Amino acid sequence: MSEISNEYAKALFFLASEKECAQKYKNALEKVERVFKENPIYLDFLYTFSIPLEERLNALEEAFSDFIPRDVLSFLKILCEKKHIQKFHECAKYYYTLYNEVDKISNVKVTSAIELSDKEKLALKEKLEKKTNKTAVIEYIVDESILGGIVLEADGKIIDSSIKKHLKDMKDVIKK
Repeated sequence: MSEISNEYAKALFFLASEKECAQKYKNALEKVERVFKENPIYLDFLYTFSIPLEERLNALEEAFSDFIPRDVLSFLKILCEKKHIQKFHECAKYYYTLYNEVDKISNVKVTSAIELSDKEKLALKEKLEKKTNKTAVIEYIVDESILGGIVLEADGKIIDSSIKKHLKDMKDVIKK
């Protein structure tokens, strides 16, 4: 993530925290993110400098003024004015990171070769929450290619205890 994206996200997050609207702004960013993902051409339009800035800003106003807070709309307009609107997704991602740190939430992706039972999921969630002292929001994925074990991705770290990884490590040792 770029430093510029982080700075914009921090500014919006601090404003939201000051106004006690961090959750509300997060929800708004998620709505905007969905719109941009569903309509990637719209983001391209906002980044097309041959189109007058006023026209692009008016398009933002028309598209979002009815369903996001004014500060978030102003944030989008600033990104557009400063020619950083293409970094919106990075900004939103860093905003979510800041939000999760303050609220002590850890987004975790658990990949296993087979579907984990409810009992295993609960045990894993409890262990993660105890270890991190955060609320774990877990996404479970089944990927038979890892052969066995699990791969955990949380807070920018990956713990790979899959059989596939162990076999690769053994292969690397044998090659030496």
